[in-house]
Amino acid sequence: MAKKYNVAVVGATGMVGQTMVDVLVERNFPMAGLKLLASARSKDLKIKVGDREYPVEEARPQSFAGVDFAFFSAGEAISRELAPEAVRHGAIVIDNSNAFRMEKDVPLVVPEVNPETVHQHRGIIANPNCSTIQMVVALQPLHQAAGLKRVVAATYQAVSGAGREAVEELLGQCRAYLAGEEITAEYIPHKGAARCHQLAFNLVPQLDVFEENGYCKEEMKMVRETRKIMGLPDLPVTATTVRVPVLNGHSMALNVELQSSLSPEEARELLAKAPGLVVMDDPATLTYPMPLHASGRDEVFVGRIRTDHTVPFGLNLWVVADNIRKGAAVNSIQIAELLL
Repeated sequence: MAKKYNVAVVGATGMVGQTMVDVLVERNFPMAGLKLLASARSKDLKIKVGDREYPVEEARPQSFAGVDFAFFSAGEAISRELAPEAVRHGAIVIDNSNAFRMEKDVPLVVPEVNPETVHQHRGIIANPNCSTIQMVVALQPLHQAAGLKRVVAATYQAVSGAGREAVEELLGQCRAYLAGEEITAEYIPHKGAARCHQLAFNLVPQLDVFEENGYCKEEMKMVRETRKIMGLPDLPVTATTVRVPVLNGHSMALNVELQSSLSPEEARELLAKAPGLVVMDDPATLTYPMPLHASGRDEVFVGRIRTDHTVPFGLNLWVVADNIRKGAAVNSIQIAELLL
């Protein structure tokens, strides 16, 4: 009989945590037991999983006794506090926060790109940033074929990436705008920001806090994480990240400079054969990926593949994925599946 594992999901009441639970069930992850953990304020909730109801427990160090896999999606502070405790209790932690991604002895894994690194873990494996995941899934086949020389990314990121409250705020702002009522803003660019901006019928060119170099944290995550995942520490990568009034599904415009020639036709063929990718690219029928296609799906979608004539060996691509699923929950479960 196949071995089964005791699983804990930390942050089980959040958008990513709830999706992690759904994905564990959808993919028939071999669970002997499931613990749903969250903050003290959620501890009396019950969540239906399949045909069973599970109580939500407060996440504490002792919660991890007997747990084999602990999926964390409760933010950086909780991960730093409790992930080492989970490891001490014998669990393998797959962490969805920024807490450990750039630590030298923590693998940062996208299964379609660097699955071999998963076994280098010392108890903690990091799940990359949502935008980084979809970008490297699209870049890897191009790099293997023609070598990456430089990458320029501009993202169009859905509000679901900022959490359930931000989604509700956007919907409320749309209703208020259409009713001619006053609009309030608390969650964009991030909760607790010195100034918050309306997202409804607007774009906000900031995700997370600004670093000293003038880039926001999300942009620098994409730079640093891409280099680590792809094993290209000196790869020139630059990004501009923008929050858009889309409910779910991140999009990005990628400008890629390669080391050798690759035609759009060759790129389409390579990408169509690559794991986890779907090519939607037919200008004649106005076919290209959009967030509505990607929402609820696990693949990364690529279209608008065309030559950049301003540089030798340049390509432009448009890349779309469900940021809650492939950008977080699905990638986490795929990491655990590599270890089974």
